[in-house]
Amino acid sequence: MTADRLLCVPSKEHGERKSRAGILIPATAALNRRLHWAEVIAAGPTVRNIEPGDQVLYAPDTGYEVEIRAEEYLILRERDIQAVASKRGEGGTGLYL
Repeated sequence: MTADRLLCVPSKEHGERKSRAGILIPATAALNRRLHWAEVIAAGPTVRNIEPGDQVLYAPDTGYEVEIRAEEYLILRERDIQAVASKRGEGGTGLYL
């Protein structure tokens, strides 16, 4: 990865999902204000706060989708990340905004 770019794998909820009542909501349903989670696979050299293995929260209209060896990935910028959930034990909750 170059500069401030992140290579991420979108979570499985990125596609179809179920409501609390059990209704299946297709991936084509427009949810303008809903954010999605992804796992960071690789980070560029100028990324400061995110490491591979972190879970990041992003808006679905940011970044680029790319297919590498028949797998779906996202390329995001560090500034497009809304929140990070990490397992680092630096005396915090593990989720910072």
